[in-house]
Amino acid sequence: MQHIDLHCHSLYSDGTMTPVELVKMARQEKLAGLALTDHDTIAGVPELLAAAAAIGLAAVSGVELSANHGDIPIHILGYGFDPAASTLNQDLARLQATRERRNEKIIANLGDVGIEVTLAEIKTIAGQGVVGRPHFGQLLMQRGKVRSLQEAFRRYLGRGKPAYAAREKLPVAEAIRIIKRAGGVAVLAHPGVIPLDNRKTLTLINEFLAMGLDGLEVYYPGHTPMLRRQLLSLCDKENLVVTGGSDYHGDIRPATRLGAIGKEQRIPLDLLHRLQEHISSTTRLYAKNAYHSHR
Repeated sequence: MQHIDLHCHSLYSDGTMTPVELVKMARQEKLAGLALTDHDTIAGVPELLAAAAAIGLAAVSGVELSANHGDIPIHILGYGFDPAASTLNQDLARLQATRERRNEKIIANLGDVGIEVTLAEIKTIAGQGVVGRPHFGQLLMQRGKVRSLQEAFRRYLGRGKPAYAAREKLPVAEAIRIIKRAGGVAVLAHPGVIPLDNRKTLTLINEFLAMGLDGLEVYYPGHTPMLRRQLLSLCDKENLVVTGGSDYHGDIRPATRLGAIGKEQRIPLDLLHRLQEHISSTTRLYAKNAYHSHR
């Protein structure tokens, strides 16, 4: 059976590999399909799509938007959008501006606890990528303040810790709208990571369906067999897209393997085929709506 990975990150956000390196690794892992889902940026998508096409690897455009539902952090994956869509790039530029304002607050908070950091230092670590908390964690490791990224979050960068700064909130409905306005498919990332019990998570998902959510990331590291069954049942009932991914970040999460969601668990290729079918129908509907809105 062939397998895929529809959730991974490159150095354009908080991963450690280039899109081309991810494609090469996908080939080494004998994957048949891939999607790059960097946080709030699609800068690496054209590079990945070109590299995948060059070796005959199936690939779709992807992104992961950070949103909130009240005080609950929610991530929305987008697939199959047009990377050149002007509306999408404008929306992403706005999201990246909120990240920059948050980074300035984190720098100030670190200064308050005696750790002087400059934005230039953080940008050097991030390279081409969008600066995020993992890059601050890497700098703290370089400074010898912590021994691991986990310790950096536990002592300084996690919610409620001295250097933490909340981001300006993007409502889930707006995240879904951003993706769908660009002709994409909106999928709830890792439902099992939402800090609620399964029953409340399923109730929350129904709220998101009313906002236009198209699918669920069912196959994900840490999802229990019971949760997967519940999510698959809901997808079947509501005719939702089913996706899956490893959330691979490279060296930042060395225990994670591209294409794998557990020791022996992989993500089946047929999920990509179904996603592509949904993307095709969504694109046709998007084009039809755009035509009528300009008449």
